[in-house]
Amino acid sequence: MNTAETLSQYVLPTYGRFPLVPVKGQGAYLWDDAGNRYLDFCTGIAVCSIGHCHPALTGAIQAQAATLIHVSNLYQIPQQAELARTIVEDHVQLPGKVFFSNSGAEANDGLIKTARRFGHRLPQASGEARYEVITFGQSFHGRTLGSMAATAQKKVHEGFDPLLTGFRYCPFNDLDALESAISPITAAILMEPVQGEGGVNCITPEFMRGVAALAKKHDLLLFFDEVQAGFGRCGETMAWRAFCPEIEPDGISWAKGMGGGFPIGAFWVSDRLIDAATPLSSLMNAGSHGSTYGGSPLACAASLAVLGVIHREGLAAHAAAMERYIRDAFSRWDHHVLTALRGKGLLLGFSINAAAIPAVEGKTVAQTLAAKLMARGLLTVPAGPETLRILPPLNVRKDEIDDALAIIRLTTRDFTNEL
Repeated sequence: MNTAETLSQYVLPTYGRFPLVPVKGQGAYLWDDAGNRYLDFCTGIAVCSIGHCHPALTGAIQAQAATLIHVSNLYQIPQQAELARTIVEDHVQLPGKVFFSNSGAEANDGLIKTARRFGHRLPQASGEARYEVITFGQSFHGRTLGSMAATAQKKVHEGFDPLLTGFRYCPFNDLDALESAISPITAAILMEPVQGEGGVNCITPEFMRGVAALAKKHDLLLFFDEVQAGFGRCGETMAWRAFCPEIEPDGISWAKGMGGGFPIGAFWVSDRLIDAATPLSSLMNAGSHGSTYGGSPLACAASLAVLGVIHREGLAAHAAAMERYIRDAFSRWDHHVLTALRGKGLLLGFSINAAAIPAVEGKTVAQTLAAKLMARGLLTVPAGPETLRILPPLNVRKDEIDDALAIIRLTTRDFTNEL
């Protein structure tokens, strides 16, 4: 059996897979089992943030794997301590504490649990706990029962009723709707600075400032889901700072790019006082949360290597510069097939004119276009039915961007000629 047949027989069919069998990666490139080379602007969906097999990452993994792979979190792990210090001091740059998980969904579950702890500590006037978390339309927070319930997309919920209670959904970037939704049971607001899976929708600075003001007015926690957008992807060390650098959140979740391909996630909770003597971060105390594999020596060594490269090489600023370069090029294109470019940094989405792409049964126009690009040697990823997402490595070169844009332009011209 070939790979596709083996997957079909032995693996649950939970993914709609492209017919590609990757066998090797280096930098911004992947090779398949037939020896074909692809320019990878999917990067594991924003995971391989410093490219494939970066020597700093592979070297750190090799050295740590030969020394100590795993111990229990019942012990004190030096790599975990150093990674937490690095995240707080070099990236968040606000006092707080970090919990390490294995994925973004787990990290968001941790924020949800933090909100509930907070709602018990500072309850309603009646003494009953606050527990509701407000999230936003087209959001995506993961596929565990908790993070799935936080996700405001019906297609993610289908067939999994009853969902975990305690979530209310509001339109994104609509401050009046948010203010109307806040109630005595509300404990927190959770939002993505850029909605990656929902179509590459950016928050407006006005909305972010308004949300922060409402959170302060009603004594709510303000959480940012930066699982896809964090650690330089949006042109700043932290994605929210690309929109409103003055805001100070209460919690942030991450995963994807922080490990460069090695599984790791995390969430940060602020040290700010929620009363005269209680830091918010103290609510998640011993026994309140845990993870067998979260924060292992190997995972933390990998993440330290990745974040070190991002920090030392100024890759957040490079992402911002490459966004400007891409936007400048796109401004000179005809716009029959790709009508707009949304996003921030190197989390970008091209809006597709659905009428320009011939219908293919069972596929969205984004999937159809992504398949055409793959046939020409460029890997991209859909973001909803009518958005094509590009997520190159943060250290991508201009010549690699030029090659990718040339493939996109050539392919969209094919569709234009067919009209």
